[in-house]
Amino acid sequence: MPATSKYPRVLLKVSGEALMGERSYGIDLETVERIARDVKDAFEAGTQICMVIGGGNIFRGLSAAAKGIDRATADYMGMLATVMNALAVQGALERIDVPCRVQSAIPMASVCEPYIRRVAIRHMEKGRVVIFGAGTGNPFFTTDTAAALRAAEMGCNALLKGTQVDGVYSADPKKVAGAERYDSLSYHEVLARDLQVMDASAISLSRENRIPILVFSIHDKGALGAVLRGEGRATIISG
Repeated sequence: MPATSKYPRVLLKVSGEALMGERSYGIDLETVERIARDVKDAFEAGTQICMVIGGGNIFRGLSAAAKGIDRATADYMGMLATVMNALAVQGALERIDVPCRVQSAIPMASVCEPYIRRVAIRHMEKGRVVIFGAGTGNPFFTTDTAAALRAAEMGCNALLKGTQVDGVYSADPKKVAGAERYDSLSYHEVLARDLQVMDASAISLSRENRIPILVFSIHDKGALGAVLRGEGRATIISG
């Protein structure tokens, strides 16, 4: 019998880059399948799970805007990339018998469901993982902000951000030797120190709705379940 999660309902935010594996772009199916297995373990431990996945492995709006594409257009292109990633993760989950639904903030009825808050909640109550695509449906907002928004709308007990490293550091530990790792931080400290773990809008939304943010490494096998049990290595951002 799996250990019980400390959090009955959570939102897992995964960056698009996390799906690349060792590739320089695109989707690495082996990596997607490993993440799906970790989600399954957490799901089978009794946690209701919804997800937001970024699109940076396919298209990144800010960098495209800097090269001359209109920012709003670039952001919409990025939203479409998140739906592609959501469908890839849905497929991986369904292959290992985890029921899953994708909802998009930009309606595309031939591909997935439109985002409807009450329907999404009902899916989770019925034992399905829900993946939210297309961010908030609006340009100029990141998928981090979308994750904080959906976590609040779904009444989640925590927002988990799976990153490339095992928590929040004072600087990028892959670039700065001796960067300090934090076990816990307040929302105010993250904003005041400009730690860049999530954008300011996402941090502020989480603070207003009292949703703790747990930052952990998505690349460590079993890390998601361990963090949910309160045993894993993560930085906790709270009041």
